Amino acid sequence: MDINKLALELHKKFGGKLTTALRDPELTKQKLSAYYTPGVGHVSRVIAADHSKLPEYTWTNNLVAVISDGSAVLGLGDIGPEGAMPVMEGKSMLFKHFGGIDSVPIVLDVHTPDEIVTVVQAIAPSFGAINLEDISAPKCFAIEERLKKLLPIPVMHDDQHGTAVVALAGLINACKLTNRSLGDCNIVIAGAGAAGVAIAKLLHIYANPHIVAVDSTGILSRDRANLNESKLRLLEFTNRTDISGSLADALAGADIFIGVTSAPNLLNEDLVRTMAKDPILFALANPDPEILPDVAKAGGAAIVATGRNDFPNQVNNSLAFPGIFRGALDNHVHQITDTHKIAAAEVIASLVAHPSAEEIIPSMFDERLVPAIARVIN
Repeated sequence: MDINKLALELHKKFGGKLTTALRDPELTKQKLSAYYTPGVGHVSRVIAADHSKLPEYTWTNNLVAVISDGSAVLGLGDIGPEGAMPVMEGKSMLFKHFGGIDSVPIVLDVHTPDEIVTVVQAIAPSFGAINLEDISAPKCFAIEERLKKLLPIPVMHDDQHGTAVVALAGLINACKLTNRSLGDCNIVIAGAGAAGVAIAKLLHIYANPHIVAVDSTGILSRDRANLNESKLRLLEFTNRTDISGSLADALAGADIFIGVTSAPNLLNEDLVRTMAKDPILFALANPDPEILPDVAKAGGAAIVATGRNDFPNQVNNSLAFPGIFRGALDNHVHQITDTHKIAAAEVIASLVAHPSAEEIIPSMFDERLVPAIARVIN
């Protein structure tokens, strides 16, 4: 099957993936007078007097804005807002299908942190939560942090935190299978962008393992010059032994490799052999992973995960974000915290009753997933 051809055909056939529908489809003359003039004016007066009643009387109780500037779309890079729209529609489709959440994809033709923060702050009263998507690092960090402080509704950059939650869930079960304690592991994270930084932070908070981060230049070490602020902050808790060198140097003796790069075939069989016995490899680059599962296993890998659904163990943020936002909306959560993320990861891991090398995380089609996650986001 030519998936690219099918994608074009389906998108063209339906003119995109989304539409809107009425919550009350049975409109009578009396109801119309209540929903619109003259009745709606009274509802507006009530909300104007008490803004906390907005979700009680409008669809903001179940509405998320999916916002991107198109600067870091999938593995395509900076393709602009127009190119990002199909992906944002897809995100909204997942919100609706898996979480029952209404959402609106919004692409912005502004690109600096100040501009993006200003626009999102201006439209935020229309929504119950904000999902930031495909905004490039390092600006995505500052944008999310500023919006979390400014807005009274949940804000989450899913490329960071959704990926981190699912990666942690997978590692919890992978460590069980290989008789490891996550806190005792030596972990190499290749890619120091949005996902890599978030994964490193969440693993540090959860178990404080030894982590070495690697970018396209090499190991993030204290002798590196011209590191941006987010990489300098990574060094506050990574590379405790202060090693320098290449990815190969980092991998020697490592228990776990996590790849969140745009570099297919970054690893080979020989590099895997230099790692600890029965290593765990999460090669999450899309669409082509840093190493293919059969190559990794030939090098001795005990467990392999990728970002693709045609291999076992797909680490995809769609396992996490519908449930996280479902819980945030239902439980009136004002901010999604690290405690929420860890609770979500533990729930996801727990849904695999008998983990195996081919199944360390549940399927996104597992009907238990969203309700279980939503219960712990409170």
